[in-house]
Amino acid sequence: MATMLAIPLKKTYEVDLIKPLRNFIQSTFTQADPEYYNHALQEFNKLRNLMITKSVDKHESALEVLCRYHDQLVAIENKLPIAENQIRVQFKWRDAFDEGSFLGGKRTLAIASGAYEKVCMLFNIAALQSQIASVQNFENDEGLKLAVKYFQQSSGILGHLKDIVLSHLQQEPTPDLNPDTLSSLSAVMLAQAQESIYRKATLDRMKESMIAKLAYQCSELYADAMKLMQLTSIRDLWPRDWLATVVMKQAAFHAMAEFYQSVVAQQSKSYGQEIARLQHAVELMNASQQRGGATFAFRNELGKIQRALEAAKKDNDFIYHDKIPDLKSLEPIGKAVVAKPTPLASPLSPKFTDLFEKIVPLPVFEALTAFENRKSQLANMEIGRLREATALINSVLASLNLPAALEDLSGAKVPQSVLDKAKQMQDLGGVALIESLITALPDLLTRNREILDESIRTLDDEEKSDTQLREQFKERWTRTPSAVLTKPMRDEASKYRTILDTAIQADRIVREKYNSHKQAITLLSKPPGELEKSLPAAGNVGALQGSAVVKELRKLCEEVETIKAEREVIENEIKEAKFDMTSKFFAALAADGAIDEEALSVSELDRVYAPLRQQVSDSIHKQETILARIQNANTEFCQAKSSNQSAAQREALLKDLAAGFDNYMELKNNLEEGTKFYNDLTPLLVRLQTKINDFCFARKTEKDELMADLQKQIVNTPSQPPPTQPRYQGGPGAGTDVGAGDENKRTPPPRPPRPAVPSVTAPTTPAGLSPSGRAPPASAPPPPPQPSVPTTSTGQMPSAAPPYPPQPGQGAAPSAPGAYGGSWNAPYPGYPAGGYPMPAMPSGFNPYNPYMQYPHQGYPNQGAPGYPQQATPPYPMGQPGGYPSQQPGVPPYPQQGYPYPAYPQQQPYR
Repeated sequence: MATMLAIPLKKTYEVDLIKPLRNFIQSTFTQADPEYYNHALQEFNKLRNLMITKSVDKHESALEVLCRYHDQLVAIENKLPIAENQIRVQFKWRDAFDEGSFLGGKRTLAIASGAYEKVCMLFNIAALQSQIASVQNFENDEGLKLAVKYFQQSSGILGHLKDIVLSHLQQEPTPDLNPDTLSSLSAVMLAQAQESIYRKATLDRMKESMIAKLAYQCSELYADAMKLMQLTSIRDLWPRDWLATVVMKQAAFHAMAEFYQSVVAQQSKSYGQEIARLQHAVELMNASQQRGGATFAFRNELGKIQRALEAAKKDNDFIYHDKIPDLKSLEPIGKAVVAKPTPLASPLSPKFTDLFEKIVPLPVFEALTAFENRKSQLANMEIGRLREATALINSVLASLNLPAALEDLSGAKVPQSVLDKAKQMQDLGGVALIESLITALPDLLTRNREILDESIRTLDDEEKSDTQLREQFKERWTRTPSAVLTKPMRDEASKYRTILDTAIQADRIVREKYNSHKQAITLLSKPPGELEKSLPAAGNVGALQGSAVVKELRKLCEEVETIKAEREVIENEIKEAKFDMTSKFFAALAADGAIDEEALSVSELDRVYAPLRQQVSDSIHKQETILARIQNANTEFCQAKSSNQSAAQREALLKDLAAGFDNYMELKNNLEEGTKFYNDLTPLLVRLQTKINDFCFARKTEKDELMADLQKQIVNTPSQPPPTQPRYQGGPGAGTDVGAGDENKRTPPPRPPRPAVPSVTAPTTPAGLSPSGRAPPASAPPPPPQPSVPTTSTGQMPSAAPPYPPQPGQGAAPSAPGAYGGSWNAPYPGYPAGGYPMPAMPSGFNPYNPYMQYPHQGYPNQGAPGYPQQATPPYPMGQPGGYPSQQPGVPPYPQQGYPYPAYPQQQPYR
């Protein structure tokens, strides 16, 4: 069974995708069907949860789920942008090589980024592909083909990740997503793909020359992987057996390449070259076994090579006698580069269907929005030109009291045109409508302003909190500053603030215009009887009824009405112009990957609006001609009339009524547009407020998590070491510190001089008895003589020890004072002053025997014949107190460095 390395999966945590995506769709794609995208959001959320549960299965069905989820992430990349400043969804992933428990892993990274989620998914897809490939049956043709396929795909994905990971994350990734790590994993997967191809070649019994080249390429690929894995930055990341497996395989496949090339040499009757290659193969296999240790998986191949070498040597020695060439003189084997990384496909799953197919990509949507703005600006500009021209001609006719002057030739009745205007205005609501619209505007303005102010205040509070924490924690506060993330929202709020300020100025102008024409509007709102009574009577000018000037004026007034009717048609055509820009923007996005909205929009707007703009210009030019003719005819008409004071007053009032009606219609349109503007602005401000609230809530959640992590980090951070303990408290220098360095060891005080011991005549001892009065055992040898130990002038022992005395049987027993005359601790009356008793070593003493003990309590060395065996601990050099006495009431053996008057007496044997 082949030993293949499988990449572990990254672990993640569940998140709620439904709410943030729904809020974005509702605020951005206002025309989208809620029923459609709610179902799509539910399916998308289920797909991610299924991805988490299926990741543990080493099966192609689990891989299909992972690929579908990745493809869906790619599909919504341009439709539903998941980012910190747009759709804020926090994705948290754990390092794949973190050996901690699932809930206790330390190497985790959480980023509100769809690109981060996509990178982690690609890593897991490559990891699952490696796991599926590693569990295949490598003795089966289908299993080998599947392994080659998935190892190559995994290598391609990891190589792609290496190039994009830093640009997608915009911050330091976890170690498993480090570019060096990804390069190493990609190299390992490619080497394993080549190994699978090599195993298939051996299974298919291909030519040995080709198998040798495949094996040598395996060795080269494993060598590349080995170099990458041993980089200092990632060397400690790998599981325990990974590096050993790679270095083992590198040498083993080199050995197999030499083995199969030796077969080629045998076939060409180059027996010396065969032996040379087999010898090198054995060396490489031995090196592989030494490197791999327990992971060595080529024992059968090693035996095969060794048997082949023995047979080749035997045949060469007895038959061929071919010269074995030097290894360096052999021709290179060559390489067969078959395994290659598979480029990343799109989509990864052939069964993928976009859940959000009906939602256009965001670049297309933004281009359409920009086009609509251009269209509105152009349409409003042309409609404004028409309305300004119409307002001009109305004001001119009102100042000339036309056509009312032509209808009021009797001077007693209200002109029919005035009555028609009064009725039309009353049907629309009269002065009460204007009053109600003007009164409602401040409330609408206040509502919108309060929403905008509250939104800005929420942003300010969030940014203030973030700034305070950043100043408090300094570089440990690693999240993105609020000022960076809130800039688009603040720009949008500033835009709405400017719009509201402009609307306030427009409302003021509308109110001033209403106040200037309020009297005429109020008069036109009264019943016809009251309106007739309010008009002063004038003289009869009925003689002008059929004059040419009157006919000319009436004809010109009819032409004016015709121009007005034509302008209404032109205005409707401008408003209802149809454009199909979606397909054009989609085509541009597919062709270039970007949309040149300005060029496409300007071209299409010119194509549709150019004829309408020409009609507007012709209408304005025609109006100028008619107005000049009206002024000339009206001058002639006024000269023909015989006017008096009452007639002048009546004519002035009729002019005011005509101007009042025109202004009423204009005011009504303006106020209705203003009301609609405020009502339409409210949902936009509410969406902005919702977006800001969601952002601030997500930032608060992120802040709480980061605060908790910082608190744990602060608690777990080791404090500074305590100060050095003073000497008088037992600190360094006060004694010996076992296990510490030389600088911390305690130095014992100097040894004082030994006191002089007075010479005393040795007592007589009966024959066969020891000085203690006890007869020694029969089997015991006579005690050896004890030499005297000379001292220096200060009473201390010299640095060089005296030579050992003669052993028993090699010389006369000493009888001089100071010689050994009893047990170890017996008194030495004749011992010289300042001396120290040193016993002679018994016969057969081995000073290098680790089990030999020092004599203790009157016993000779352990193991001496005739004495009981006693386990005595080694002499504790330099420890306070020395060996305590075995007899109660007897003081312990004196410690060196302590003053003592004389050696204590040992109790005799009883």
